[in-house]
Amino acid sequence: MLITADQSCLLIVDVQAKLASAVEECERVIANCAALMQVAARLRVAVLVSEQYPKGLGPTVPELAELAPAGSLMVKEHFSCMGDAGCAGRIQGLDRPQVVVAGIEAHVCVLQTAFGLLNEDRQVFVVADAVSSRSAQDCRLALDRLRDGGVSIVTTEMVLFEWVGRSGTTEFKKLSEMLKNKQA
Repeated sequence: MLITADQSCLLIVDVQAKLASAVEECERVIANCAALMQVAARLRVAVLVSEQYPKGLGPTVPELAELAPAGSLMVKEHFSCMGDAGCAGRIQGLDRPQVVVAGIEAHVCVLQTAFGLLNEDRQVFVVADAVSSRSAQDCRLALDRLRDGGVSIVTTEMVLFEWVGRSGTTEFKKLSEMLKNKQA
């Protein structure tokens, strides 16, 4: 199934200051989360951002906090966003059947959130190049387990091009330019 802008939302999970600095390839994760958030904003894809116990782990990293829409922040103590009544209610309230998930850590909060979303009969897409863990093995095994459990594993570019849908549009031109600048 394709990911469509009008049927999906983007969920950025726990990309927080103290946690991000400890995960593998945190710069890649932050850059790809930022690209997802920028294109989501242009295409009016709903965005939610979770923070796991921010008193201890700090706030969302500045690069993503500045892209977060007003009112999109959700604070939680459960590892799964779906285990927290407030977060679950916000996600359910969006009434979008597809959820694109990115963030950290892949083997804890991302994994538990994705499986919680599957239990809610959502189509779940975890963005492999926009997630990470403190160890590469934990991340790799989490992605394998998610795939085996029915979650679609995708890349940032898959999501972006599926959201845009076609060439020859203003959004396609902006996306192409963004990707060209990213590679430079």
